[in-house]
Amino acid sequence: MAAIKTENLVKRYAEVTAVNGVSLEIKEGEVFGLLGPNGAGKTTLISMLATLVRPTSGSALVAGRDINREPLEVRRNIGIVFQEPSVDDLLTARENLYLHSMLYGMPRKEIAPAIEKMLRLVNLSDRAESLVKTYSGGMRRRLEIARGLIHGPKILFLDEPTLGLDPASRKAVWSHIRELKQAHNTTIILTTHYMEEADSLADRIAIINRGKIIELDTPEALKRKVGEDLVFIAGPVDEAAVRALPFVKTFEREGGRSKISIQNSGANLHALLNAAGRIEEVEVRRVTLDDVFLKFAGQQISDDADEKAEGIFERIAVNKAVRR
Repeated sequence: MAAIKTENLVKRYAEVTAVNGVSLEIKEGEVFGLLGPNGAGKTTLISMLATLVRPTSGSALVAGRDINREPLEVRRNIGIVFQEPSVDDLLTARENLYLHSMLYGMPRKEIAPAIEKMLRLVNLSDRAESLVKTYSGGMRRRLEIARGLIHGPKILFLDEPTLGLDPASRKAVWSHIRELKQAHNTTIILTTHYMEEADSLADRIAIINRGKIIELDTPEALKRKVGEDLVFIAGPVDEAAVRALPFVKTFEREGGRSKISIQNSGANLHALLNAAGRIEEVEVRRVTLDDVFLKFAGQQISDDADEKAEGIFERIAVNKAVRR
C-alpha cells in the first residue's frame, strides 16, 4: 500500500489556485523531496495532507486514511517538523517530549521508554535535562525531529528541516534522517531549498510550480533530462579511442583541450581517462539539481498572486492550530 496517494487535489483561495490538480503516489519507506520556488504550492499541498487545510476538491489517502473523512486518524499516523521552531525554550528536552507524547494520548507506560529512545536517536541523551534555550540551532532541529517521531508516526513531514543551520549541523541532521529511513522504515516528505540536501536524501523528487507537479523522478533521472556531465581534458587526447566508448556522447576541441560529454562521470571517468592517453589536466563538471531546478522552474518563478495564496494559507494554518 502507498503511504500517500492523491487524486486531482485542488486548493483555491478566492481567485488564486494554490494547488492545481495534483495526483501522485508516495511509497512506504520513501524519502520524497518536494521542490519549488516560493509560492509554488509546496506548503499548501503538505498542509492538506496533514489535514491543516481542507481541499477545495480532489482526494488523498495518508497512511490509508482519507484526509476529508478521517482527519483525526490521519493525524495519529503523521509527525510534522515545521519550518519555524516550535519547541518550548523554557522546557527541557525531556519535558518537551513528555508534553508532546501526552498531547498525542500515548499510554503512560510507553512514554518514558519512548523518550529515552528518541533522545538516543538524535544524540541528545546527555542534554536531556538542559533547557532548550541553551541549545544550538542544530540541537533544536534534532529535538524537533525527535518530537515529531515520539508517537511512532508512519509518515514524517519535514518542512525545511535544516534552514539556517551551519554546514556541520546540517550534515548531522541529514545523518539522522537517513537513520530514520533505515531503522524505522519511516516515510519522509521533505521540502527544502538546498538542492544538495534533496540530492543526498531523496529517493524521488517532485518539482512543483504554480500548483502543478511539473517533473517527478529520481535525482539521477532528473539530472539526465538536463544533460550529460562534461569532462575537459588538456593534453594529446586519443579522439578515436574516446569516441568509441559507449558512454561518450559528444567530443569537441576547445583550444588546447578536449570537451567531452559523458553519462555518469562518477562511474565512467576512470575508463575515459584510460582511453584518452597522456593527460595533462582534467576538469569535471557534473550536472546538479541546481541545473535541474533552473531548467524546469527557473523561468517560472511565482508572481505576487502565488505568494499571496501561500501567505493566506499560513495565517489560516496557524489560527487552526491554535484553536486545536
